[in-house]
Amino acid sequence: MPAYAYIILVAGWLTWLTPFFLIKQKAERPAKLDRRARWGLLLQGIAYSLLWQNKFWARPVEDWRTAVSIFFLALASLFSWTGARALGRQWRIDAGLNADHELVRSGVYSLVRHPIYASMLCILFGTGFMITPLPTLLLSTLLLLAGTEIRVRIEETLLAARFGDEFRDYQRTVSAYIPFLKHPRGKNCG
Repeated sequence: MPAYAYIILVAGWLTWLTPFFLIKQKAERPAKLDRRARWGLLLQGIAYSLLWQNKFWARPVEDWRTAVSIFFLALASLFSWTGARALGRQWRIDAGLNADHELVRSGVYSLVRHPIYASMLCILFGTGFMITPLPTLLLSTLLLLAGTEIRVRIEETLLAARFGDEFRDYQRTVSAYIPFLKHPRGKNCG
């Protein structure tokens, strides 16, 4: 793999991760917490680790893969920065709600309900297209989506319990983490 590909990947990952280190989390424990979402986090971690399970350093990188990777890495950074900024101190790794939790619907949250998960899918594609054979990338994508669905469903159960019809209206009108993806029966999904 050429040096420029390493530089692109490192820059993409650092740009994607930076907003999560800049957020000052609240010291208080969340009022509602559901640790079952950690199973989804585990699947997501396995999905990312699969990307690196080949001799990527020994393979040439085709131009089309580099272009697709740059696109997805940039999109991942855009989603992570705008999502983290809009959520602010409400962001957390665990599925939980603070006592003063607010339902964010503006900015990137008017495009997708879970922009951080959209960014995670994009960083997977950005990395995968650069270094991973397509069958492995497909498997990684399926694992990431399974883990993400676990987390989304748990988080949305908490949000629906807290915000009721306001959240259900939001859920009906805005896609989960893939912009504009519509469920055949009229629900927004993905």
